[in-house]
Amino acid sequence: MAITRHATARWEGDLKSGSGRLNTSQSGLLQDTRYGFNSRFGDEKGTNPEELIAAAHAGCFAMALSALLTEAGHPPTFIESRANVELSMDGGPHVAQIRLGVRGEAPGVSPEQFRTYAEQAKANCPISKALASVPISLEVEG
Repeated sequence: MAITRHATARWEGDLKSGSGRLNTSQSGLLQDTRYGFNSRFGDEKGTNPEELIAAAHAGCFAMALSALLTEAGHPPTFIESRANVELSMDGGPHVAQIRLGVRGEAPGVSPEQFRTYAEQAKANCPISKALASVPISLEVEG
């Protein structure tokens, strides 16, 4: 069984002065959410593709880690994850690396065990797998 999710984008104008709108009609989370050159390469309000990748990766990783801990009999009290997506301009724009960070608490799990589960989640969450061409590092706190 496959699950399909979708989003739409509409872009108007040239790259630098144009703008776009993103929509996720299934969830309604993004409704004509603005994105553009200056929200991607500058500090203008609005989202950008790298931020959306970061959100997807942080969320997927946290869910994968929760699943692993729960399957091992240690449902987590909490997991906080962060994904930093680096867009490099060297040789043309490309995602150069992703740095995942995580901290959390799971009763009965040592910091070393937590790190092991986190490494497994990093390697196996669907978004990590989709981004396999990008170097992904992991920092575990606590």
